[in-house]
Amino acid sequence: MANMSFEKVKMPEQDPSTRAGNFKEVSLGYTAEMAVEEAKRCLNCKNKPCIDGCPVNVDIPTFIAEVAEKNFEKAYKIITKTNSLPAVCGRVCPQEVQCEGKCVRGIKNEPVAIGRLERFVADSQLSKVSEKTKTFSIKTNGKKVAVIGAGPSGLTCAGDLAKNGFAVTIFESLQVAGGVLMYGIPEFRLPKAIVQKEIHNLCKLGVTIQTNVIVGKSITIDELFADGYSAVFIGTGAGLPSFMNIKGESLGGVFSANEYLTRINLMKAQKPNYDTPIFESKDVVVVGGGNVAMDAARCALRTGANVKIIYRRSEEEMPARKEEIHHAKEEGIEFLTLNNPTEIIGDNSGFVKAINCVKMELGEPDLSGRRSPIVVQNSEYTLECDTVIMAIGTSPNPLLRNTTNGLEVNKRGCLVVDEYLETTRKNVYAGGDAVTGAATVILAMGAGRKSALRISELIGVG
Repeated sequence: MANMSFEKVKMPEQDPSTRAGNFKEVSLGYTAEMAVEEAKRCLNCKNKPCIDGCPVNVDIPTFIAEVAEKNFEKAYKIITKTNSLPAVCGRVCPQEVQCEGKCVRGIKNEPVAIGRLERFVADSQLSKVSEKTKTFSIKTNGKKVAVIGAGPSGLTCAGDLAKNGFAVTIFESLQVAGGVLMYGIPEFRLPKAIVQKEIHNLCKLGVTIQTNVIVGKSITIDELFADGYSAVFIGTGAGLPSFMNIKGESLGGVFSANEYLTRINLMKAQKPNYDTPIFESKDVVVVGGGNVAMDAARCALRTGANVKIIYRRSEEEMPARKEEIHHAKEEGIEFLTLNNPTEIIGDNSGFVKAINCVKMELGEPDLSGRRSPIVVQNSEYTLECDTVIMAIGTSPNPLLRNTTNGLEVNKRGCLVVDEYLETTRKNVYAGGDAVTGAATVILAMGAGRKSALRISELIGVG
């Protein structure tokens, strides 16, 4: 029997007062009974608009129909035909503006909880797949492809190429594969064990991952071609942080969100007796309004600090997911919207002691479509703090373009690609944040799939 409830089945969560003091996952996931109940809300629309909203084109109504019948393994097989990281996507994708944003149920009430169902299916099957599945036997085509970067786009591209018979090697600069999934997104949103299980299953396709290899230093793209690789995919992300270029940004206690999150997520700096302790903060100001700002603020809170988020527009213009904003507020983080820093003030020892700000108001929309922030005259004030975290965007690292002839970039430092995601260098493809700047995990995965398809069409047939 169909479930015609106007609302999604509620996701169990840790209590805000409890989770604010730990790094355990906030959202606890559906039980099988909850998943079946929610799946029965799907109308199985004839036109399937939700699929159009998915960058990797998961057959959403079909997998949900299997969930409704308790065929969880079959649902998993449907999802993984096009999505190689479903447990990740079920947690961090902005479904509200993608698949769920197209859901017909969402026109008059809440859409079907597609992301929660995807997470349930992946979680219910992931450990079974990891334990049972042996290495796949795939007929090879005799061609090698190099993938630079083991983040979402690189992992997706590698998996699809391996399925098509390519010998794929991923070159990762860090000591562990996963890219932003490992160093950028906190444990309370995306457990690292989940990421590594997904990568483990990918390796069973025959993908080889070499860590601690910096392409552009350890080896160049030209050398990869000389070593017999037929094509190269660049999925290096956008790890170069942006700053405001205001006075005081060089003071002790000023961090980019990238550095702060990497210290916690990858180096475990928040834990006692680790070699890379986190800066001990009492009063933290995070500048920015995206998901990265929410992640940095919520991490700082969990280290025992009082945390404020400063954002120059209103909350309506915040690019962060509504769910992340809601969780941050529940945990006690203070939001200072329509405010903007003008200077960071240091003490006699060269560390942050305060930040100067101004009030803002909204004017006419700018090129982004959001209303432009305008300074309110004579609104300056000072806010005491000992730590400032800048979370105002990132751009691609220039290393590859500086060491590879023929790679063009745009004014933001992003690689220039054609409609098939081929760069200005023949047989070199790129996708994800290296092309678009900071975007979403699922959009990066979509680019990886598109590049893999193009490489397979042009190179895998010879």
